[in-house]
Amino acid sequence: MTRTVRKAIIPAGGLGTRFLPATKAQPKEMLPLVDKPTIQYVVEEAVASGITDILIITGRGKRALEDHFDRSLELEQSLHRKNEAGLLADVRGISELADIYFVRQKEPLGLGHAILTGRRHIGEEPFAVLLGDEVFTGQEPCLRQLVTAYERTGAAAMIGVREVPWADVSRYGIVAASNAEEEAFRLSDLVEKPASGRSPSNIAIIGRYILPPEVFAILEETRPGHGGEIQLTDALKVLAGSGDVWGAKVRGKRFDIGDKLGFLKATVEMALDRPDLAGGFLEFLTEIVASRLKEAPRGPRTTEGRSG
Repeated sequence: MTRTVRKAIIPAGGLGTRFLPATKAQPKEMLPLVDKPTIQYVVEEAVASGITDILIITGRGKRALEDHFDRSLELEQSLHRKNEAGLLADVRGISELADIYFVRQKEPLGLGHAILTGRRHIGEEPFAVLLGDEVFTGQEPCLRQLVTAYERTGAAAMIGVREVPWADVSRYGIVAASNAEEEAFRLSDLVEKPASGRSPSNIAIIGRYILPPEVFAILEETRPGHGGEIQLTDALKVLAGSGDVWGAKVRGKRFDIGDKLGFLKATVEMALDRPDLAGGFLEFLTEIVASRLKEAPRGPRTTEGRSG
C-alpha cells in the first residue's frame, strides 16, 4: 500500500445546534473567524500538509459550502472592474486550493458514519480526516506533523493527540499507551468520553487523523455507541488490536470552536494576529476590559483575622 497521503475527508454534516439561531439557515462551518469561514482554515491546513484531493461530507442545508469553494464569476468581474486586484486574487484562489468534492450524508449518524460515506471516493489508499470544530495555528500545520510521524514510523494509522486537564477527559476520546512520554507512540486502547475517574489517561484525541482504508470495513461492522452514533473511536479501538495504531503529540495552538466560548477566543486571538487589525483591536480590548473591571461589583469585605 502506498504511504503517500494525498486525500482527505472533512466531515461537515452536523446541524450546528450549539450555535442556533445563527446556524438555522447557514452551515456552522461558514461562520467566520474574522473574515474567513472556519472550514477554509481547515482546507488550507490540509493543502499546506500535502493534500491535493478533499472530500467534504455535507448534509441538508449545506449548499453554501459548495458555493464558497466554487468560482463566483459575477463577483470576480465586479472586483476586476473596480481594480480590486488583491481581493480578486483571494476570491479566485479559494476555488483553486485543491480538487474539492462533496457528498451528502443522508442521516447524522455520527463521525464514523460520515467517514464511511466517503469510502467509494477514497478507494484503497490511506487518507486524512480533519474535523472542522478544531482550528490550529503554528509554524508547522497540524496535519503536516501527523504526515511526518506517519511516514517516519510506518504505522498503519496515526492519530493527533495532546494532554488535556483531567477535569475535561469526559469531553474527548482518550488513549492509553505505555510510552506516552514520547512524541509518537503506539496506542494500546482508546475510550470514547470516559468518566474522569475511569479514564486511562488525560491524553485526548484531537480532530486530526491518518487512517488506512481497512477502517471502512471495521466501520461497517461497528454498532452505534456513545450517543447512539457510530463512533470512529470504537472502530479505531478495533484497529488498535493489531498493535499498529499510533498517536502523535501535535504542537501549535488549538482552538476548539465547537462551542461559543471557544469560538470567541479564536476570533479574538486571530484578530490580534492580523497586522491590519491588531493595533486598533488591542486598544479596544484594553479599554473595554478596564471599563468592565471598573464597573464590576466589589465583593464583601473579609473580617478574617480580626478580633470581634
